[in-house]
Amino acid sequence: MPWLDDVLFYLPEAFQGYQLTLDQFLSAGGWVMQIIALLCLLLFSLLVERYWYRYRVYRQDRQAVVEALKQQLQVQPRLEPRLDKHPVLKSLLCDLQLSLNQRLSLIRSLISLCPLLGLLGTVSGMIQVFDVLAISGTGNPRLMAAGIASATLPTLAGMAVSVMGLLLYSSLKNWSDRQSEQLNSTIRHQFDVMDTPL
Repeated sequence: MPWLDDVLFYLPEAFQGYQLTLDQFLSAGGWVMQIIALLCLLLFSLLVERYWYRYRVYRQDRQAVVEALKQQLQVQPRLEPRLDKHPVLKSLLCDLQLSLNQRLSLIRSLISLCPLLGLLGTVSGMIQVFDVLAISGTGNPRLMAAGIASATLPTLAGMAVSVMGLLLYSSLKNWSDRQSEQLNSTIRHQFDVMDTPL
């Protein structure tokens, strides 16, 4: 396949150009951009882990909870008159709901932190602009442009990371809430089926 050879030949050069552009972007934004980049890496690592749990692990966990409930109800019949007071049901539901909501509060906090770091970058960039104005006046637009870039790029990066993270987080949160409701109804239905006399 000749086209694959061409792609493999030009791929390192394209990646090197992209890396250079990313380095320039991070250095133009000042020291706050490095913090936002690390925060972005952490945030999207947590989101990838949650999506991995959603698509790969959750079904197995849910099936294990339903099977454990079936076995427990066959060994020990329902003792409590109220369904929500049953200790086995409460324990199983609590474990799975904790797994569903794990790390979501940390993800939400990181999303809230991104625009604040962008604002910090804006303030530090404007301080740099004012320092240039105090030393050289308005006669050096290149130095002023560097300060303005340091002021605007962190805000742009913080808002972009926050918006992308918020979209992915809201999808995960809605899915988690739906699964909690479905899990409650499924296990309660299973509980009632196992508890009815034959």
